[in-house]
Amino acid sequence: MTETIYRNRRGASVENENIRVTVTAEGGHVAEIFHKGTGINPLWTPPWPSIEPSTYSRAAHPEYGASAEAYLLAGILGHNICLDTFGGPSPEEFAAGIPVHGEGSVVPYALNVGPQSISLRATLPLAQLQFEREIHLAKNGMVIRFAESIENLSGTDRPIAWTQHVTLGPPFLEPGKTQFRAPATRSKVIDSDFTDGRGAQKRGAEFNGFLCPHKDGGVIDLRVYPSDAVSGGFTTHLMNTDREHAYFVSWSPASKVVFGYVWKRADFPWLCRWEENHLRAHAPWNGQALTCGMEFGVSPTVESRREMVARESLFGIPAYRWVGAKARVNAEYCAFIGVADAIPESVSWDGHESIRLE
Repeated sequence: MTETIYRNRRGASVENENIRVTVTAEGGHVAEIFHKGTGINPLWTPPWPSIEPSTYSRAAHPEYGASAEAYLLAGILGHNICLDTFGGPSPEEFAAGIPVHGEGSVVPYALNVGPQSISLRATLPLAQLQFEREIHLAKNGMVIRFAESIENLSGTDRPIAWTQHVTLGPPFLEPGKTQFRAPATRSKVIDSDFTDGRGAQKRGAEFNGFLCPHKDGGVIDLRVYPSDAVSGGFTTHLMNTDREHAYFVSWSPASKVVFGYVWKRADFPWLCRWEENHLRAHAPWNGQALTCGMEFGVSPTVESRREMVARESLFGIPAYRWVGAKARVNAEYCAFIGVADAIPESVSWDGHESIRLE
């Protein structure tokens, strides 16, 4: 373990002979899962400077824009946690200090580091939750295990969103080249106008797997990142309910790096795919970002807390998770990274440090 400064952010790293993992002290973001053999970090680094959330103010930092998400965007890196909302706050919540995707990505974390692990703990004061995450790096392998818990500090039962906002970026992500697989069954395009009418996905369309209806007819193959100069969209995918584990796997033909996550489907039944390909012109995006979010969690789409509760479910599967008064809930999952000559069509996990790619 080493304490480190990563892109002007305080954090900590653990590594073995193959992989280095770095997390930030503020926001708890997994900023890099670095593959030493290829020099590739598949996780997204935004094209704008990253600052500590504690230093952000709307008046002092207009370069991050005027939207409700500016607070989050000022410090976002790689894989961040969406807790206890997945989407924008209500006007009342925003006035009270709740950012987009909740407090989990902006609060300070206490870091406890060991030879092969980093433990993070934070209290979300407005949501009255305590969040803990332990990241354990296999001694010599390609697997990174995550164990998380959420404790409800309040005396009331709570409906929460809980999503792993994993976002991929260059150089791993390449238009027309980078590939994706996941055991998706029923799928849906977001109902709202997510791209100001500029995206190609047919709004609100339901479909199966990764072949998304195009608004002008035909389909968009979400298994390959688009080659368009500009594109964007958001789809949700129900993971195969016949499987114990769900996953996504991605692969770069240029570097041969294969990267993904595996999780218990009962914990996180949904995978949301967010695409931002030079579409958003306002600050801080400025038409410069190339990303693909592969976001797995308990909620099928980005929306406010009130909308989440009103939706209740999609395809018969709940759209949020309950945490009882003074209760704790837990989840485990893993990330993996290595090299392969082609994208695997299936991924299995033994629940510990062994991954099988087929």
